[in-house]
Amino acid sequence: MKRIEYYAFGLAALIMMPWSAVNAQERNSIEAMRVVQQGGVLNFKLTFKEPLTVMPSGFSVASPARIALDFPNTTNGMEKTTQTFNEGDLKSVNIVQSDDRIRVVLNLNRTMNYEPTIEGNALLLALTPSASKAWQEGGVNQPVEHFSQAQDAVVINSIRDIAFRRGRDGEARISVDISDSNSGIDIRQQGQSLVVDFIKASVPEGLRKKLDVTDFATPVISVSTVQQGPNARMTIVPKGLWEHNAYQTDNQFVIEVKPIVEDPNKLVQGSRGGYNGEKLSLNFQNVEVRQLLQVIGEFTGLNVVVSDSVGGAITLILKDVPWDQALDIILQQKGLDMRKNGNVILVAPRDEIATKEKLDFEAKLQIGDLEPLRTESFQMNYIKGEDVKKLLVDPKQTLLSKRGSALLDDRSNILFVQDTPSRLEDVRAMITKVDIPVRQVMIEARIVEAGDTFAKNIGVRLGTGATSITYSGGTKLPSGVVTPVTMEIEKLKDKGWINGGSRTGGLGSVNLPATPRAGNAGSYDFTLFNSSFTKYLDLEITALESDGKGKIISSPRVMTANQVEAIIEQGVEIPYQEAASSGATSVSFRKANLSLKVKPQITPDGRVTMSLDINKDTPNSTVASGAGVAIDTKHVKTEVLVENGGTVVIGGIYEQTLKDTTYRVPFFGDLPYIGWLFKNREWIDDKTELLIFITPRIVSEGLALR
Repeated sequence: MKRIEYYAFGLAALIMMPWSAVNAQERNSIEAMRVVQQGGVLNFKLTFKEPLTVMPSGFSVASPARIALDFPNTTNGMEKTTQTFNEGDLKSVNIVQSDDRIRVVLNLNRTMNYEPTIEGNALLLALTPSASKAWQEGGVNQPVEHFSQAQDAVVINSIRDIAFRRGRDGEARISVDISDSNSGIDIRQQGQSLVVDFIKASVPEGLRKKLDVTDFATPVISVSTVQQGPNARMTIVPKGLWEHNAYQTDNQFVIEVKPIVEDPNKLVQGSRGGYNGEKLSLNFQNVEVRQLLQVIGEFTGLNVVVSDSVGGAITLILKDVPWDQALDIILQQKGLDMRKNGNVILVAPRDEIATKEKLDFEAKLQIGDLEPLRTESFQMNYIKGEDVKKLLVDPKQTLLSKRGSALLDDRSNILFVQDTPSRLEDVRAMITKVDIPVRQVMIEARIVEAGDTFAKNIGVRLGTGATSITYSGGTKLPSGVVTPVTMEIEKLKDKGWINGGSRTGGLGSVNLPATPRAGNAGSYDFTLFNSSFTKYLDLEITALESDGKGKIISSPRVMTANQVEAIIEQGVEIPYQEAASSGATSVSFRKANLSLKVKPQITPDGRVTMSLDINKDTPNSTVASGAGVAIDTKHVKTEVLVENGGTVVIGGIYEQTLKDTTYRVPFFGDLPYIGWLFKNREWIDDKTELLIFITPRIVSEGLALR
C-alpha cells in the first residue's frame, strides 16, 4: 500500500501565492453561502455583494480532500469564518482573509470535481465525485492534486527546465521551472507510476526525453516528459514502497518521492509519525467486539482474522478518528493484540499471541539443532582471517551455532565455516561488512623553534708602564757591562707601577674587558705619556652589541591506516658510562630523538581524531664530560579532532630571558663619571618560542599522494 502525502495550504500559502492584479474599484464581499443536493450533483452557491468580473483561480488536494478558491479584492461580509454543512460530501467551509484577498476552502469527505459558473452576483459550483472513486472504494488512495489552476486561462505556459537530484535522505527530487506560476498542474497516481499534467503547457524538443535515473539510488527509476495535445505530461516511475510530496514556489514546481521502510507491525506505511489511516466515525452501544472488528476490516479493505477466544462487548463514540487509532483503542480496552502479515491482520488476546510466538521460537530452535550442516569458504581480501575467526568463535557472543566450527588457512587467508544455512548467511553478512579496504591517513607535523637574541657588553682595561731612560752614571754589572735604566725600572717595580721589562707587561691594573657570547668585541685604546715619554697610562675600551634571529623547522610525516598506531623517529643515541653494583663500568646509550607517535580515527563525517605523542630531544653540551648525559626535551601528548586537510596548533612554549649584569672594582666602580673605567656591564634579552602544528589528510581510494 502506498501512502500519498500532501502539504496543507494554510494562511502562509495564501500569502505566498501569486495573485492577479487587483483593480482599483470598491472591494467586493461574500454575503451568503448555500448548499443543495440534486441527485448526484452537489451545488454550492456563493453570493457576493457585486457580480464577479473574472472566474476565480483555485486548486484541489486529495488528502485531505479539499477545494480552495481565491478571490482578489474581496472581503468576508458574513459574521463567521467557519460554517458546518454535512450535506452530501461537503463537511464544512472555511474562509481565510488576508489583506485584500480571501480564500474559500471546502472540506470534503472525498475528492470531487467542480464546475464553476457565474450567475449574476453569485458563483455556482457543481461538485461531482472524481474518477478516483473506484480506487478509493478498493482500499487504495488514488489522489489527484491541482495547483493554481485558473479556469479562464488562455495563455500557453511553457516548461523551461527539468532537473533531477538526490536528496540527503535518499529521496528523489524533480524540479520543474515553468514560465507562468499560475498555470494548472494536476498530479495523480496511475498504477505504479506518478503522472503530472501541466495544463496548457508546451515542452521544448530538448526536454522531451526519458531520463534513466537508476544510478542515483532513489525510489525513482525513470522520468519521462512528453507533449500530449495542449498539455505537457511527466511520468515518474518509482519502485518499492514510496510516498510523494509536491509543492510550488513561484515559478518552480518540485516533486519529492521518498522511500518507505516497511514496518511489519505498522498498519499504515508512511514516514509520518502517529496514526496515518483514513478517518472514520464510530457510534456503537454495547456492540460485540468481533462485529466491530469486522466493520473496520470492511472499511479498510484489509483481511482480519479474529481468534475464537476474542469476545465481549464495547461501547464507543469516535468522530473523525484514524482507523488505525480506533483499532488500537479497541485492542487496548479488551486486552487484545495483533500481528500484521502483508494485508492480513491477526487479532487475539495478548497471552495467546505471546504463547504462540514462544512456541514458534522454540520450534525454530529445534529445527536449528536438527538442520543439516553445510560448509562454505570465505576469501578474506583486506582483513586477516585470524581476526575474523576470533569474531566468529568469541565465547561471549558467538555467531556460530553449537554445532558450528571455523577453520583458517593462513597461507591463502581463506576461512572455512561449517554451520546451518541460516547461520552461514549471518556469517556472510558479517564478513561483507568487515572485509573492506581500510582508509589511510597522512599525518604531517611541523615543529617550529624560533629564537630572537640580543646582547650588549661594555668593558675596560687599564694599565701603567715606563720606557727605558738614560742614567747619568750608569751601573757596572759583574760582567763589566754598564746598563742604563736598570735602577729606574727596579724602583718602579718596587712601587708596583709596572710588571717588569723595558715596557709594562700590558693592561693589567684594571682588567674588566667585554666578554662576548660569540665573536670578538670591538675595542678602542689610547695611551697618555708624560713630557719626557718615560711613563705612560694605557686605556682600552671594549664593546659588543649582537642581535640574532633563528628558526629551526622539523617536519616529520607518516602515513598509517585508520585506527592503527604509527611511529617515526630520527636522532642519535648518546653513549655514557654507567657503574654497576660490583664496581665495574659499562657503556649505556640514551636516545635524543625527534619522534612522532600517532593513532588516527576517521569519523563518519570525514574528520580525523588523533591521539598524538610528539617528542623533540636535543643533546646539551654544557655538562662536563664524564658527568653524565644531559638532554633538552620537549614533549607533547594530547588528543585532537581536526578537519580533513586542516591544520591545528596543539602546543606552544614561549620563553624570554632578561639579564643585566655588572662587574666592577669596589669603590672605584661606584665613582661618578670615572666609575665606567673600573667596571664591566652586560645586557641580555633572549626570546625563544616553540610551536607544534598538525595537519591530517585522508588519502582517497585509488589516489596516491605526490
